[in-house]
Amino acid sequence: MPVQVVPVAGKRDLKRFIYLPEQLHRDHPRWMPPIYMDEWKYYDPRKNLAYRYCDTTMVLAWKDGRLVGRAMGIVNRRHNEMLGERTARFAGLEATRDGEVVHALLAHVEGWARERGMNKVIGPFGFNDQDPEGFLVEGYEHEPTIVTYYNFPWLIGLVEAEGYAKEVDYVVYRIPVPDRIPELYERVAERIAERGHLRVLEFTRKRQLKPFIRPILGLMNETFVGIYGYSPLDQEEMEALARQYMPLLDPRFVKAVAKGDQVVGFMIAIPNMAEGIVKAGGHLFPFGFIHVLRAMKRSRQIDLLLGGVKAEYRNRGVDTLLGAAMIRTAIAGGYEAFDSHHELESNTRVRREMERQGGVIYKRFRIFQKAL
Repeated sequence: MPVQVVPVAGKRDLKRFIYLPEQLHRDHPRWMPPIYMDEWKYYDPRKNLAYRYCDTTMVLAWKDGRLVGRAMGIVNRRHNEMLGERTARFAGLEATRDGEVVHALLAHVEGWARERGMNKVIGPFGFNDQDPEGFLVEGYEHEPTIVTYYNFPWLIGLVEAEGYAKEVDYVVYRIPVPDRIPELYERVAERIAERGHLRVLEFTRKRQLKPFIRPILGLMNETFVGIYGYSPLDQEEMEALARQYMPLLDPRFVKAVAKGDQVVGFMIAIPNMAEGIVKAGGHLFPFGFIHVLRAMKRSRQIDLLLGGVKAEYRNRGVDTLLGAAMIRTAIAGGYEAFDSHHELESNTRVRREMERQGGVIYKRFRIFQKAL
């Protein structure tokens, strides 16, 4: 029988959409489920503010009476207007190992995008770059991190068979935690301390962090402009992002640099929690959060999630202050390595610094594109 592509209609279909990956990846040894309470919010237009400026389509694929795939199409109008583009996105693509299924799902997204005047599809890419982006193309043997795809290797070939080619790659470095702060970092920190105009903000409790988390996230709109795929967030979206991640943040791994009362740079990291999310089955409640907290305590890896420095303070040692503070905390906690998370392959300046500190690329993610 041919593949049937059916729009998601109602809560029952949405549940199928959300839980299908768990079924498809049941025997996938490194796959990590999402945090399901976040998934329900993500796909709810009443709770996910991105729906205000994004058009979407969500579909399920059926074959021989079985649910065999899913996909989402997104047009981020805000991003397109900002850059003068007509680009659509596919996201959440999951399927059995069947080229007909992948073809049917991508063909639906492409047709939907053409109807809206789009001339290109990229993906996988969500509403914005805080969502999972890029299929894993190298490093399948390594432990996953949050907010990333963990696809089967064979999916890449099926997507390429539909005419998709590389748009951009993200590389992920594994960087060893040194025995001591690098000498260069120490010298730069000493010079800045002598001048006395910049100070490092560090936290041990969430109540200390809470007044700063929104100014820190607010810097994203300034520091991420021009980064591939970034869409500025409004104040309401910043508040929602803070509420989403605040419960999971360990204050020790949030660093900021301030001049007077103004935050001019930040770095946010988190101990790897993959083992805990897997044990919890993606459910934080009633007891899943205990597995997550235990995993974060046992982990020897710190995942670097976000970081940025105001343009006028770049090349003035702010990034060095942030790096030194994070390394100091990692040494004190007995951690062994940092995961750089997604780093654009074109960001040679940051990549050189990571390699200078002994970092080695151990994963690669790819965003694909196809002209319509």
